Amino acid sequence: MPHPVDIHVGKRIRTRRWAVDETQKYLAEKVGVKCQQIQNYEMASNRVSASRLWDISKVLGVDVTYFFEGFDPKQETSDTHEFHRTASQEKEAIALVQSYYKIPKHQRPIFLQLAKSLTDNTPAD
Repeated sequence: MPHPVDIHVGKRIRTRRWAVDETQKYLAEKVGVKCQQIQNYEMASNRVSASRLWDISKVLGVDVTYFFEGFDPKQETSDTHEFHRTASQEKEAIALVQSYYKIPKHQRPIFLQLAKSLTDNTPAD
């Protein structure tokens, strides 16, 4: 069973990689590991060494402390089912934000109004 810290760090690696729109292959090449290893880090199957986390932080353009932000040992669990279930939701949210910033600034308020109207009329999942 993965340790809660490993789950959190893996999730933060994946989230940041998605945010900068890079592939596991790209990250693997930049830090000198195989793509499978990045996947193992992100899924918390393997722990990330301190030096490797340092390398990953440089490639992804964040301080190494980024990977620990938001970790609360009192609330974190090692429930890998929850971890995997929320992964697709996070990817959708990141894709939505990336798309939003591709919209011309003068059209963004229209998009925001549309999104708000959809949430007002749609039952929550």
